[in-house]
Amino acid sequence: MEEEQEAFEVCGLRFEVLQPLTTSNIEHQTSNMKLEIPYHLENYIGGNLIASLGGKFIDNINPATGEVYGQIPDSNEKDVTAGVHAAQKAFSAWSVTPVEERFRILNRIAELIDANLDELALAETNDNGKPLWLSKSVDIPRASANFRFFATGIMHFATESHNMEDKAVNYTLRQPIGIVGCISPWNLPLYLFTWKIAPAIAAGNCVLAKPSEVTPVTAFLLSKICKEAGLPDGVLNIIHGTGPNAGEAIVSHADVKAISFTGSTRAGERIAGIAAPKFKKLSLELGGKNPSIIFSDCDWNKMITETIRSSFSNQGEICLCASRVLVEESVYEKFKREFVEKTKQLAIGDPLNENTKQGAIVSKAHYEKILRCIEKAKQEGGKLLCGGNAVKLEGRCANGFFIQPTVIEGLGPECQTNQKEIFGPVVTLQSFKTEEEGLQLANATSYGLAATIWTQDISKANRVAAKVESGIIWVNCWLLRDLRTPFGGMKNSGVGKEGGWEALRFFTESKNVCIQL
Repeated sequence: MEEEQEAFEVCGLRFEVLQPLTTSNIEHQTSNMKLEIPYHLENYIGGNLIASLGGKFIDNINPATGEVYGQIPDSNEKDVTAGVHAAQKAFSAWSVTPVEERFRILNRIAELIDANLDELALAETNDNGKPLWLSKSVDIPRASANFRFFATGIMHFATESHNMEDKAVNYTLRQPIGIVGCISPWNLPLYLFTWKIAPAIAAGNCVLAKPSEVTPVTAFLLSKICKEAGLPDGVLNIIHGTGPNAGEAIVSHADVKAISFTGSTRAGERIAGIAAPKFKKLSLELGGKNPSIIFSDCDWNKMITETIRSSFSNQGEICLCASRVLVEESVYEKFKREFVEKTKQLAIGDPLNENTKQGAIVSKAHYEKILRCIEKAKQEGGKLLCGGNAVKLEGRCANGFFIQPTVIEGLGPECQTNQKEIFGPVVTLQSFKTEEEGLQLANATSYGLAATIWTQDISKANRVAAKVESGIIWVNCWLLRDLRTPFGGMKNSGVGKEGGWEALRFFTESKNVCIQL
């Protein structure tokens, strides 16, 4: 639509001002689009849905039933090259598209995600195994929030100027990088896919995006939404396939100038090894072994409720989940008794059942890995307080991948169970006597992503938060997210930050201009 403008003059200069972008003057089109899911998914390249150029496919399995219910392209460097060519054609126009127009398109994508909440949530649950109520209440709303946030954010993104008194003025330009690669994981598929894509295209880049081959469907559906929303062809290109084939082809392509990746530390090391020698920009959000530090003076009932949630939400398959629960010795036995009792009450079942609290593990391979980790914990001398076993359901989910929420005690900080990321419904309990000992336990891993501190002593909370080696600290809460804040870890939990201005800075190149007076 055409902008409505008004003008004013200052010192003989005429200025034209865009009308505020409010709901009253932005077009809100209705849509009759149907998010149908074909058996064979397709790549989205240059605005077209096309099969893999190699003609190969990968089975897509519903983890709750164990059944193949579709296939996805097994893409390779040929598909990536086609995506790069499409992005190159689109970049010259998209990079100079006014931010108001980018706002409109990204906001329209957000509206269409909201309008198709039920279809997207069901697709997410069938792909991932998480309870349907969780997909509806968290995953899909957050995906639309990502687009809406960065649609607005790009309109307020500002740069600096520096006055050298009477000598010169310096100002900073921030310009889009060009073609960027966004590779996302399987645990929060659309949530984290859009967390990368939205700031990248808001900043004027064109994107090659690869969702996890384990959970591809909502990424496929996003391509239809972007087309409907009017995103120009080639701005977003979605390439399905495995990490070694499609992912590495994106990372290694000479014309892809930056990589944003979320996944395992092992995969992050591989990506850094390929990209660093080519001097690509890197943002790596990797693994975690997050502590929850519980002091005796906490709000007890709130702490118990939130610690159950932080331990087992999404079957423990969230990088921010607390997998090491550290409890002050004076309340350890009380905590253990209540925590185990509440853990046993978590209903395991069909993800489509509204009463289910624990759904299916995302894949057979990951299900088997978690069970091996539980066996390793027992070999290390860990005592199972509850859980530890696979669960066999009846009916539709008889062949699904389900594991009991598991609580283990009796293991020291140096054992493999407390050092390696399990990424499942498994937590360990450890006690500490003093604040200093609690800090030592909290920092006793190579990871540093997130931590939770439970105390009503504000001085203690500030002291501990300053000393815990984690990039994200929650005090008396968990997963309370403000999208304006920087997100990312320390140590082996990653390089760089996402979120807010950090993301828009990552997806732009800064240029200093010095003008002598």
